[in-house]
Amino acid sequence: MTRAWIVAAVLLAVAAPSDAQHQFSIRGFGDAGLTVFTATQSFKAILGKPSGPIFGGGVEVGLPKHLFFSVGGSRFRRTGHRVFVFNSQVFTLDVADTVTVTPLELTAGYRFRSSGFIIPYAGGGVGWHKYEETSAHSTAADDVKTTHTGYHVLAGAEVPVQRWLAAAVDAQWSSVPHAFGDAATSVAGVYHEHNLGGFTLRAKIIVGR
Repeated sequence: MTRAWIVAAVLLAVAAPSDAQHQFSIRGFGDAGLTVFTATQSFKAILGKPSGPIFGGGVEVGLPKHLFFSVGGSRFRRTGHRVFVFNSQVFTLDVADTVTVTPLELTAGYRFRSSGFIIPYAGGGVGWHKYEETSAHSTAADDVKTTHTGYHVLAGAEVPVQRWLAAAVDAQWSSVPHAFGDAATSVAGVYHEHNLGGFTLRAKIIVGR
């Protein structure tokens, strides 16, 4: 019982600092942006181009000493055409093919002290990227559904709009190695592209204190 009281006292002392600048905070955010995949040739062969819009959101926890931790998810989805590989040549088929990439990312970061209106920040972390490739009339054996672990770094700037509202813009680079195999019959194998990561530029709306 005494040990439990000691733990509770320590938690209260940490969670209720006297300086408002070092208080804990919880905020929600929504974001939208554009991502360009590292496997440019592979995505271009299927979708016509290696980029597209993403939409997402998440929760951010502010920590003492200008640190923060966030959990965020996003989604990329675009429809192109199935392709067929023969003798290292890629042929487009008249079959619709939808590619969906859904990352779930954990990020730890730091907000730099700023006397001005703009608050710069930077961070990095780990993510789990779900890759799906499906067609309307395909079988389960034809579809692709895999999940791969990757990592990322980001940097951006936040601008307070109102007491409970802020806007931010950031750029993120991610790497998801070994996401695509080396099979000679795969598009990634032809172009020697195996990374599901890429570069993402996005804007955020943040709600909370």
